[in-house]
Amino acid sequence: MSELVTKTNGNPVVQRRVTYTPSVDILELPDELVLLVDLPGVKAENVDVHFERGELTVKARREATPKSGRALVEEFLPGEFSRGFLISQDVAADQITAEVKDGVLKVHLPKSQAALPRRIAVKGA
Repeated sequence: MSELVTKTNGNPVVQRRVTYTPSVDILELPDELVLLVDLPGVKAENVDVHFERGELTVKARREATPKSGRALVEEFLPGEFSRGFLISQDVAADQITAEVKDGVLKVHLPKSQAALPRRIAVKGA
């Protein structure tokens, strides 16, 4: 856990920040891989998905939520999410898409044409 010190009205304010390792499900479908990444409280503009040379990295940031009143328990802390994967499948990098909905990041990794199974026609003589 790290601390970030900022000033509010000239007074120092300490915010605790933590680093999270999000839970992930990886599904293999016939034409793509789908990653479901648990990112509670994260907005789409605070998510970075990067794919290069078979490595997929997901980084995200959860901001502090404004609260009214005095907090008695605080477990929903601002922090950074980070996770990386080596993808063994051939992926069409230019066709990767991602969206965040209900605290879950869904990343679509389409398989490249070379990686897709194909039926080979057999000719008779």
